[in-house]
Amino acid sequence: MDEENKEIVVLGIISRGISKFDKISRESNVEPKELESILQKLENSGLIRVDEKKSWRGTKIEINPTEKGYREFEKQLKILQEKWNQLENTYKSGNKQRLEQKLKEDKSFLPSMMMFGIIDMMMFSMMFSMIGTNMGSFIQAEEMQIEDNAEDLGESEFESDDGFDIDIGF
Repeated sequence: MDEENKEIVVLGIISRGISKFDKISRESNVEPKELESILQKLENSGLIRVDEKKSWRGTKIEINPTEKGYREFEKQLKILQEKWNQLENTYKSGNKQRLEQKLKEDKSFLPSMMMFGIIDMMMFSMMFSMIGTNMGSFIQAEEMQIEDNAEDLGESEFESDDGFDIDIGF
């Protein structure tokens, strides 16, 4: 995945409510050192803000999108949706060569489309079948990581960093 798409993915993850560095790194599949650089660029662009919250357990850092960040992410989602619609229409036209060319042109966007649920996986696999190849020739295995829906939108309802979990026997 290229740098611009990594920025979109990171911004999208933050916009969907994940605000802790380690979870952003895990969800985006971006190494911490590279993530620091991406977050710095997003902050310098005014798309995110870093908030420090003090509690009795120490300082807690949260990364949140700005209004500008939300708008940029929505804009990028629309662009990805348009690219997917173009791919779908090219497939439906039956032109193998054009479909293969379009897939190659949009290769760097495919992992982002997968991550944000834009791709219809059945249609996607039929596209590769039509051109006589497999997804592995277009997308590396580590970029095809698709998480469970329970983890997609952030912390689960059973996970909390804000207090004690005490079982009193009831």
